[in-house]
Amino acid sequence: ASMVIGILEVRLTIMGARSLKDKRRVLKSLKDRFSKMNVSVAEVNDQDKWQASTLGFAVVSNDAGYINSVLDRITLSLSEHPEVELIHQQVEIMHI
Repeated sequence: ASMVIGILEVRLTIMGARSLKDKRRVLKSLKDRFSKMNVSVAEVNDQDKWQASTLGFAVVSNDAGYINSVLDRITLSLSEHPEVELIHQQVEIMHI
C-alpha cells in the first residue's frame, strides 16, 4: 500500500477584521472546525496582516479519493464561511 498526502493551500480575506486579535479569533474557529476532520492546518503566510491569511492543510491516507473528498469539503466549508472570502486555492496530491 502506498501513502498519499493531500495538500491544500488557501488564501483568505478575513472580512471585518480590525486587528490581529479579530483575525486570530476567526482562524481559531476555523482550525477548531477542521480539527474534527483529521486534518493538519497551519497559517503559512500573511501572519502580520489583519485581513489576509494563507492557510495550509494536510491530509494523509492510503486512499487518494478520500483525500480529494476531504480537501473538497474544506474548500466548500471555507467558501460558505460568513467571515472569510476564499481568494485562491491550490491542491497538490503526492503518492509516496
